[in-house]
Amino acid sequence: MRVLMTADAVGGVWTYALDLARALGGAGVRTTLAVVGPAPSPDQVRAAHAVPGLTLLETGLPLDWMATEPAEILEVGAALRGLARGVRADLIHLNSPAFASVGDFPAPVVGVCHSCLATWWSAVKDGPMPADFRWRTQALWQGLHACDALIAPTRAFADETAAAYDLPRPHAVWNGRNPGAAKASHRERMVFTSGRLWDEGKNLAVLDEAASLMSAPLHAAGPEQGPNDAGVRLKHARVLGRLSSHDVAEWLARAPVYASSALYEPFGLGVLEAAQAGCALVLSDIPTFRELWDEAAVFIDPTDARGFAAALEQLVDDAAGREALAAKALARAQRYSVEAMTSGVLDLYRQLHPELAAA
Repeated sequence: MRVLMTADAVGGVWTYALDLARALGGAGVRTTLAVVGPAPSPDQVRAAHAVPGLTLLETGLPLDWMATEPAEILEVGAALRGLARGVRADLIHLNSPAFASVGDFPAPVVGVCHSCLATWWSAVKDGPMPADFRWRTQALWQGLHACDALIAPTRAFADETAAAYDLPRPHAVWNGRNPGAAKASHRERMVFTSGRLWDEGKNLAVLDEAASLMSAPLHAAGPEQGPNDAGVRLKHARVLGRLSSHDVAEWLARAPVYASSALYEPFGLGVLEAAQAGCALVLSDIPTFRELWDEAAVFIDPTDARGFAAALEQLVDDAAGREALAAKALARAQRYSVEAMTSGVLDLYRQLHPELAAA
């Protein structure tokens, strides 16, 4: 079976796509990965080429949320439709479902709701959305309704998406991740966080303020500048910049505690990687994190910098309490495996494609 899958190299979708493509290959599914948005970095390209059965195509086409007008989204969708025909895809897996709005794809289309501007705005901002958010949201509404099936990475986000776009509830398939290869030796007295630091939804300003109240340093991995001039300047956290997956794993092996103060997080691969690495988790109290990590993390109001500082400082200095919490997170992380994620995706593929169902 041949699948055309889209991905971008900006955030966690890249990791999701490579992990899924690798596991699909073991099930006899060959994936053509069409990259939209900024070009992947050299280490990302190397990682993609290491996936058996995956063909990487850098399209140079814009991401839906970086398009300058509605027609551009339709143009990208048409280009992807042509690619699907060219590679004789049996199924199209759009990690940017807005592109389905062009219609007339040659095979069933699965859209994955990793995030969206409407739900992001609701979680992060106040008041009505600006005009450019409104037309992008309308384009996504059209794309979601044009897909043959939809996936969301958590039940919480499936509910948010269904409500925001007047949809039947998407299938909830938890994301998965293989544990990193780095092994913990000596845990240093510090706190670690990672992700798109520039994204207001990650709410790094609160962790940065918490860092000013702690004696233990906070190390933050990820870019401070994002597309479309989005950016953040952290004053107290020690910014490491964008790191490779290997380097992130090395930091997680050294960090006793991982923090996320996100206001908006449909899943949170960075949190999962931290739990798999044996870190204790201090997380914002939002529905996604409650669904995934309830009773396996400390939860803090995402606006409470002092609360984060107190919880982080306490765990850094309480080895027994920290290790007990980390053990709970590690046990919970076993639910979120690549194998379980792939099984859920394949179940949906089989519903749409009789040939795969018969295999």
